[in-house]
Amino acid sequence: MPGQPWLQNFNPLGNAWLSTIAAAIPVSTLIYFLAVRRIAAWLAAVYGFVAATLVAVIVFRMPTRMVAGAIADGLVYGWFRIAWIAVAAVYVYDISVASGQFALIKQSIGGISSDRRLQVLLIAFSFGGLLEGAGGGGAPVAITGAMLIGLGFPPFETTLMCLIANSAPVAYGSLGNPVRTLVAVTGLPEADFSAMLGRILPWTVLILPFWLIRVLCKTRDTLAVWPGLLAGGITFAAIQFFWSNFMDASLVDLLAGIGTLVVLALFFRHVWQPKTIWRYSTERAAEPKHEPIPPARLLWAWLPYLLLTVFVVIWGLPKVSSAMDQLSFRQPVPGLHLLTVRMPPVVAAPEPQPALFDGSWLASPGTAVFFAGILAGLVSGLSFRKTMQVFFECLSRLKWSVVAIMAMLGTGFITRYCGMDATMGMAMAHTGSMFPLFGTLIGWLGVALSGTDAGSNALFGSFQMITAQHLGLSPILMGAANSAGGVMGKMIAAQSLVIGCAATGQEGKEGLLFRAVLKHSLALGILVGLIVLLYAYVFPGAIPTGHHYAF
Repeated sequence: MPGQPWLQNFNPLGNAWLSTIAAAIPVSTLIYFLAVRRIAAWLAAVYGFVAATLVAVIVFRMPTRMVAGAIADGLVYGWFRIAWIAVAAVYVYDISVASGQFALIKQSIGGISSDRRLQVLLIAFSFGGLLEGAGGGGAPVAITGAMLIGLGFPPFETTLMCLIANSAPVAYGSLGNPVRTLVAVTGLPEADFSAMLGRILPWTVLILPFWLIRVLCKTRDTLAVWPGLLAGGITFAAIQFFWSNFMDASLVDLLAGIGTLVVLALFFRHVWQPKTIWRYSTERAAEPKHEPIPPARLLWAWLPYLLLTVFVVIWGLPKVSSAMDQLSFRQPVPGLHLLTVRMPPVVAAPEPQPALFDGSWLASPGTAVFFAGILAGLVSGLSFRKTMQVFFECLSRLKWSVVAIMAMLGTGFITRYCGMDATMGMAMAHTGSMFPLFGTLIGWLGVALSGTDAGSNALFGSFQMITAQHLGLSPILMGAANSAGGVMGKMIAAQSLVIGCAATGQEGKEGLLFRAVLKHSLALGILVGLIVLLYAYVFPGAIPTGHHYAF
């Protein structure tokens, strides 16, 4: 009967080990096709999705109508809350390129200093953070890498530095997509996840500029620019902490990137300059600085990103979002809403699971960004026809990324509603007191394999929550740990390596790049895990509970 509840069974094969192995098949399928067969990420995601569907029906015996409902719920959420935002954000970047504004952005940043160390800090770290916040998806590494090569940096080292620098903003990338994905698969408050991430990551952001420049030059040359590195790290970390804890998750990276750029530009021009200009030994004396760009031209160059920020802020105002929500498509998922029941020992008592379609087409931040892109194109001098042509070209270029996102969210929702996440979570509970570190590295592995922090959160978010509950840990802490650990796995993801090598003309060197960046990725991932351990056992009072963007 369509209205009959279905009780989740976390040991469908009658053997805990066999049931856990079965529950791990979708993730193992993804790992196999990404890491062993090395096929396209979108295709691996589709295979993982198919595997999840089959396991749910055949092994966990979830009714097919409920599997279909979970898939539909995941696809609707995946489009309106994840994919649409990513597409719209990349569209704004494409508008800035088509109108010629991006060339001026590049000139304005490169002209602040001719010191190679400071150029890396401005472009790879600061501007890369802005780009990750606006769109993500590998674009920051490609764009900042191309910019640095255009300024004369060697390709391989450039790609390595851009991959490391990209770790600062990933958890809030694409206007907060990873945070929204955690909310989707756990049902826990967005504000809590945002705040917790904003209490983990700023500690790593403080040291990242020093780590990054040490890759470029010797320790002596790195310490020679410590005031600039400290200014950059403190500014980015402070904005990241403040906005994530007191405002929202959507604009964290955009404002941290823009704020750090502005602070460093003023700091380097009016407060401090290195005693000697550092350049590669193969280069001649420092090139003269570019002619300053008039303020009006500079404002015009940055117009697309300013409009993006303004539109997202307006969309987030309570009265505006409430009015737009009236036009949203929200209704119970037929055959699924309150019909799948979580059972003990995962919960204290049988708990029906809500399932609501979230078709927030107008209230979605993606719609705000899309309108900002249209307005930016028209104000920048593009015709309406050209502005829309840029959008459809962007949509076509990102079609496989959209497929990967949708498949990941479909897999995540199936895993959650059929109980596979609980089966894996109970097995991982045996790691005991070291789970905060182990769980962080699961997030690291998830992003290394899937290529996106949102994808890792879709796969492992509910698993982290359930394991944390079994071990008496905070599910908010461990969900955030999954995302924070994933930040450091982004630099070794196949997608990042391929995009980085393609953008810098290093095709075929992905293996060399992987070996070069792996030690940085693993060391930083372990560092995040140690920070999570401290929050779990030393500073548990700093973990937000019932948070509403008020510390």
